[in-house]
Amino acid sequence: MDLGISGKRAVVIGGSQGLGLAVCERLAAEGVNLLLFARDSKKLDEACGQLRSAHGVQVDACAGDITRAEDIDRVAAQAAGNGGVHILVLNTPRPPSPMRDFLQENEDARWEQAYQQQLHGALLVLRKLVPLVAESGWGRVVAITSASIKQPMPRHALSTIFRAGVQAALKHLAMELAPRGVTVNAVAPATVITPTFSTFHNLEARIQSVPMKRVGQPEELSATVAFLASAHAGFITGETIQLDGGQTLALC
Repeated sequence: MDLGISGKRAVVIGGSQGLGLAVCERLAAEGVNLLLFARDSKKLDEACGQLRSAHGVQVDACAGDITRAEDIDRVAAQAAGNGGVHILVLNTPRPPSPMRDFLQENEDARWEQAYQQQLHGALLVLRKLVPLVAESGWGRVVAITSASIKQPMPRHALSTIFRAGVQAALKHLAMELAPRGVTVNAVAPATVITPTFSTFHNLEARIQSVPMKRVGQPEELSATVAFLASAHAGFITGETIQLDGGQTLALC
């Protein structure tokens, strides 16, 4: 199915590896031109070369830290200079390792790190890049959050708490931007393969807790993000799509 977004311009935060890179691959396959933002310049260069070679789209990079306002200003300026932004994909870093339950989180430094990377940084991106999306007259904002925002999972306290804050911001934006033709949605994964998947606590038991008895694939997440970013999803906004194999049963 043609998603109707060929030639659109997307900024993908955290697009150099893992789920972010999978999203870039899927958007590039649809003909979307990309601007990738991440911390590691080497990984960014490798990802850009891979995407250009495979899909023949324009792919640019901006190296920076999501917690630094000046770095988000740079990627916003670069995006504006490239002709603006139609699609913004927000993919924040994972919580500090090892992941812990709430009452085990006794280190202020871990709380601060999680706050900076998952909430403060996300708000910086939304505040500085969403206005560019709104200016385009056609826009999609898609955030990758976590299934734990609806059903808290063991040892996910930092992820649950701060990503819930991101969800609240998305609700406000969905209301504010709907009259301008911009949709705002989230994809909430759980037990999806990432570069750190093998380090998860009690991995086999976690897989068995999934009703489908398997892990999710990056391609399944990236296809969901691409659909929400597509021309076909123009009447879907303010929604969270659970991508968790049935761990959160929310049909209602």
